[in-house]
Amino acid sequence: MANAIRVLAMDAVQRADSGHPGMPMGMADVATVLFTKFMKFDASDPHWPDRDRFILSAGHGSMLLYSLLHLTGYADMTLDDLKHFRQVGSRTAGHPEHGHASGIETTTGPLGQGLGNSVGFALAERLLAERFGRDLVDHFTYVIAGDGCLMEGVGQEAITLAGHLKLGRLIVLFDDNGISIDGATSLSTSDDHKKRFAAAGWHVQSVDGHDPDAVTRAIRRARAVTDKPSMIACKTVIGFGAPTKAGTAATHGSPLGKDEVAGAREKLGWPYPAFEIPEPILGAWRKVGARGKSARRKWTQRHAAMADGDRAEFDRRQKGDVPPTVGEALAAFKAKVAADKPSWATRKSSQEVLEVLNPLLPDMIGGSADLTGSNNTRTATLKAQTAADPGGRYVYYGIREHAMAAAMNGMALHGGVIPYGGTFLVFTDYCRPSIRLAALMGLRVIYVMTHDSIGLGEDGPTHQPVEHLAALRAIPNLQVLRPADTIETAECWQIALDSPKTPTVIALTRQNLPTVRDAGDGNRCTRGAYLLAGEAAAPIRLIASGSEVQLALKARELLAVDGLAAAVVSMPSWELFAAQDAPYRQEVLGADGTVRVACEAAAGFGWERWLGTRGAFVGMKSFGGSGKAADLYRHFGITAEAIADAARRLHNS
Repeated sequence: MANAIRVLAMDAVQRADSGHPGMPMGMADVATVLFTKFMKFDASDPHWPDRDRFILSAGHGSMLLYSLLHLTGYADMTLDDLKHFRQVGSRTAGHPEHGHASGIETTTGPLGQGLGNSVGFALAERLLAERFGRDLVDHFTYVIAGDGCLMEGVGQEAITLAGHLKLGRLIVLFDDNGISIDGATSLSTSDDHKKRFAAAGWHVQSVDGHDPDAVTRAIRRARAVTDKPSMIACKTVIGFGAPTKAGTAATHGSPLGKDEVAGAREKLGWPYPAFEIPEPILGAWRKVGARGKSARRKWTQRHAAMADGDRAEFDRRQKGDVPPTVGEALAAFKAKVAADKPSWATRKSSQEVLEVLNPLLPDMIGGSADLTGSNNTRTATLKAQTAADPGGRYVYYGIREHAMAAAMNGMALHGGVIPYGGTFLVFTDYCRPSIRLAALMGLRVIYVMTHDSIGLGEDGPTHQPVEHLAALRAIPNLQVLRPADTIETAECWQIALDSPKTPTVIALTRQNLPTVRDAGDGNRCTRGAYLLAGEAAAPIRLIASGSEVQLALKARELLAVDGLAAAVVSMPSWELFAAQDAPYRQEVLGADGTVRVACEAAAGFGWERWLGTRGAFVGMKSFGGSGKAADLYRHFGITAEAIADAARRLHNS
């Protein structure tokens, strides 16, 4: 059965003339033990909520996963799919892509991401089990990780976070083959990974990865450990079975070659042609894929026997639906804010919105990367998530921005929870790989990114994001929302919740901002930009986002003194505005030739898209500085006067 994986992997890579045969060949024995003896799944119902999750963190070995899915009988992983490995439009991309085929739980290309995701998978399982009980939620998260996953920084962050949280249903199978692309791992590292995991609070074992009985005993012991995550170091030979290349870097990222493939067939005792799996072996694998039917049917009966309210809540969470009460509560909140007109930093506004949302959405799981008091992400109803309180809905991620973002992806992929987490906007640099993958996979993950400009003040240029809005806006399928006041902040949260297939960055201020909006009808931010003040016929448009909207409003007053009519456009989201039809965009920005001045306390890169033929940008042209926020705005020339002056020059030219 293990050899079936090996030959499919080397045949698919050989046919594609591209790929990584070594890892699938080396870990075939471990994977066979895992799937035949332990994995709880039903290939005929790939989305069964209580299935075990299998994550191939070493995603370059994708043919291991594709072979397993085909052999166990997943309907959308055919032999023809394997034959089209790494071809345009095929389900079998070079690295596993979530959504391409059932059974691919997450996109794992960049090494370590799957390991980071697995923390979120295991955490979501624990949270849901605490709420709905082990009769309904009772599964494990298994990970195959390689040396690269453990060398990447996100891997270390994930390891220590999982150990701290004591995620006992997380089991990592480490492909300890001692080989990387450059050659022996001794070229670049001398870590004792077993000691490292143990120091982080993991249960650690070491086995011969080609001894099925030893692997079986190790996984059985790992499953019995309930108060620690487990790591099993599986000593393997990369490219196992290849007659001359086994154990070398030559099998890592290149086809074996026709002669080596033929030699491997002979050495493995596999006399069958390429892609042919004899019926007795295929039949044995198909029985493995069907073995979980009984467990799934019993689970379905338990699900049907739940109290109506609990079953409805479980199903709502699995679907990711947001109840109508949320929209009603946000409308009432906006009305109160419009009446009270507070001057809050939008990070404070966000916390006030979360005070409304968290009691209504018990599936919301919050957190922060050691900046809870700055990001304002914890609310009164949220208890800390700990091993002693597994139902806690607030995660203290520590200074692990990358692992936080990766774990939130895992939670969103698992289903049943809506994750949000915070740090400073400047540290999206540390979160960016996971944010990008959330956008690629189409996940509802919400990033609460505060201290969004030079307005954070005295911490200085290292902490002042200048290029970050532009960098985030460059990521496809990512919503970057920068609200101007509390009402827009509430609307941005509603947008994020109503976007089940799009991650959202909400960029929030440290400094206080006045309320510039009325409650209005509906959610004006959903269109990305709108006329906040002035008439559509005005010859001048002053366009701004976030904290600079108030400057645009003041600039409009200055221009009015000169008899110049200007309209102010609040633009919280480029992405949503770009999705509007051309007539609406023209109504908001004016026809081509309209004077347009944009202002944002950030780099101007990309703003030319909205400025037309008579436009100017007022913003940052350098890194920031250390000083009080008001002084910095004046120092860098981001003022109402500068906006008005630019508008006058363009109007008079």
